[in-house]
Amino acid sequence: MSAKTSPEEPLPIRSVLQMVAQWINRLGTVWVEGQITELTARGGTVFLTLRDPVANVSARVTCTRAVYEASLPRPVDGARVVVHVKPDFWVNKGSFAFTAMEIRPVGVGELLARLERLRRLIVAEGLTNADRKRRLPFLPSTIGLVCGRDSAAERDVIENARRRWPAVRFKVEPVAVQGQYAVGEVTEALRKLDADREVDVIIVTRGGGSLEDLLPFSDESLVRAVAACRTPVVSAIGHEQDSPLIDLVADVRASTPTDAAKKVVPDVGEQLALVRQLRDRGRRVLGGWLDRESSWLRSVQSRPSLADPVRELDRRAEQVDALRERARRCLGSSLDRSADSLEHLRARLVALSPAATMERGYAIVQRPSGEVVRLAGEVKPGDELTIRFPDDRVGVTATST
Repeated sequence: MSAKTSPEEPLPIRSVLQMVAQWINRLGTVWVEGQITELTARGGTVFLTLRDPVANVSARVTCTRAVYEASLPRPVDGARVVVHVKPDFWVNKGSFAFTAMEIRPVGVGELLARLERLRRLIVAEGLTNADRKRRLPFLPSTIGLVCGRDSAAERDVIENARRRWPAVRFKVEPVAVQGQYAVGEVTEALRKLDADREVDVIIVTRGGGSLEDLLPFSDESLVRAVAACRTPVVSAIGHEQDSPLIDLVADVRASTPTDAAKKVVPDVGEQLALVRQLRDRGRRVLGGWLDRESSWLRSVQSRPSLADPVRELDRRAEQVDALRERARRCLGSSLDRSADSLEHLRARLVALSPAATMERGYAIVQRPSGEVVRLAGEVKPGDELTIRFPDDRVGVTATST
């Protein structure tokens, strides 16, 4: 649309629509995938709406009855198909639609292959690792429940949970659990409950169904939303044999809605029985310990030192007296021996003293300083000497030696 226009020189609407048609006709053909809704046939033309399986987006598609009938099995409302289309613009009505040239149903094998590719992707990213799994709280005060409106799954979870623990509370987010709106509604409910601080755990549940019915719970955006939740998430989709991809990233996988209630809420009867068992066990352990301690105390009390403490004191007093007497005897004997030795030594000293020598008829020659002269050679002429006798002394002067 490169034509120059102005309020004074506008283009006729037919010219504009013709240019739009020319531009669209140059787009060529393309293969698209979607889910068929509002399928009708009038004469030789089949009209249908092709919706995106995830987003709330749709487009009108027309085809000849021959093209429609060439697809086996023939598509019906809700079927997933791959369509080879050419965009068309009708100038007369100013409307846009796709013209289908070939329709191919998406088989189960193709769906499973796509799911397998997505599974490998989330495994490679670590979204299924065990270290990412969070433990469920022992007794959640409030449980967030994402389920179908007035569904059997909702009743199963709530009834079984309250049967196990009557005081448990729920915050229920009813959503579409299949079809084009399921992914968006479940994702929004998850985010709402995850942001609620009162919610301790979230259960995402629905009853069983076909592979196509459970496809929303294998959608990549929903799988990543579950993996991003900060609140522990329990996946309870379908039955034991069903395995949507959110089972892989959820913190706990329950085989059924009833199983989810059992995994999330403890049984009050079982817990009371466990308390009684632990109490009885504690009583037995404490009783056994008291019996052992009492037996030990009786054994200690039967010992002589505790049975008759005074006797032990008397025995110890006798030992002290005996030791004291022994010490006294030892000390007395030692003193006696020392006295004898001293007397003997005194007698020897007396026998060897100068006085004793003089008593035997000897005299002692001394210098004025008291030094005893033992040899005559030590005396020089003129030395003043003293000669001591037993009863007297005489001073002399040496004249010769």
